[in-house]
Amino acid sequence: MMAMIQALQSLAFTSLLPALGHIAADFEVAQSNQRQLIISVFLISSGLSSLIPGTISDRYGRKPVLLGYMALFVIVNAVSALVRDFNVLLALRGILGFASSGLTVLPLAIIRDRYEGAGMAKLQAVVAMLFMAVPTFAPSLGYAILELAGWRAIFLVIGALALVVTGWFLLRMEETNPKQNRQSQRSGNLLGNVATVLGNRASIGYVIGMSLIFGGHFGFINSSQQLIGEHFGAGSAYPLIFGSMAATMALASLVNSAIVERFGTRRIGHAAIFCHLAASVGQLFLASAPGETLVQFVVLMSLNMCLLITVFVNFTAIALQPFGHIAGAAASVQAFFRLVLGAGLGGLIGYAYDGTPLPLAIALVMVGSLTLALVLFSERGKLF
Repeated sequence: MMAMIQALQSLAFTSLLPALGHIAADFEVAQSNQRQLIISVFLISSGLSSLIPGTISDRYGRKPVLLGYMALFVIVNAVSALVRDFNVLLALRGILGFASSGLTVLPLAIIRDRYEGAGMAKLQAVVAMLFMAVPTFAPSLGYAILELAGWRAIFLVIGALALVVTGWFLLRMEETNPKQNRQSQRSGNLLGNVATVLGNRASIGYVIGMSLIFGGHFGFINSSQQLIGEHFGAGSAYPLIFGSMAATMALASLVNSAIVERFGTRRIGHAAIFCHLAASVGQLFLASAPGETLVQFVVLMSLNMCLLITVFVNFTAIALQPFGHIAGAAASVQAFFRLVLGAGLGGLIGYAYDGTPLPLAIALVMVGSLTLALVLFSERGKLF
């Protein structure tokens, strides 16, 4: 259930990837890279809004807050199918991003209510594995709907699926934040919880580092249709290729869930960030030389996507560990940085696309290096 709720956010942008060109053509968008705003506005809005749902749910409970966000998500998707202006669509994408922030943050808080440490990382890896099934098939689903009924129908299908998941949550999920554990509703207390999370050295380096890694990933997502479909000439095979790359992330999550209790979150997370940096250097080497092939790009980018999800699962558990009593605020801070910093950086990387994979490769090396430095900061120079 938590995986499906989180997956609605992923569905809201990955299913639209094959339709970006059609949407831009229908609205006569002049600049080619402006189509990426449909993705980046959604993600940045979701990040900016992320401090709200977890903090509120620490006071009012997880279930009623999450139900409100899910209802808004359903409504905005339905309205988005009717728009006739590109700027109005972007405004609705911003509102949808606000709604999706609750779908991202509150499942993390619910999981932290019940689990901690390696146990949480193991469960989060299983959730991530199911979550990754969405970008595996979402572009193909979006492409099929696009061919059958046009891009507007994609919003209607997303809304319908969200309505089903909302009903499932309403009927089957109990409250995980009992009244005796809830925080005072005074704004000073709620803001103080956020400040507590931000001031924790053992956590904040992992939070910001994870966000930078996601920025590189979002940069790839924003430019993936142009890179794979246009630069490497995959054309209509793009949804299948993108889906197969995303499928490797599900496999990485499965492996992580099987080994995390044996090796621990820190050993796996630290190894993953070193490997991510090494793979990124490989991508930079290939992108700098003439003649990089689609196969070479897909193999190395798929490896980096596997390492991304490994970093995310283990860094999430490490960063949430100190905050069982204010899990909502901690999850909100994580999502805020991951989406604001990550999506903002991803938007810049995507907008820097120059017809080659080089800007993406440079960005991946930079974010990997900075993340390693931030982890060293949180760990006071001692890894593994």
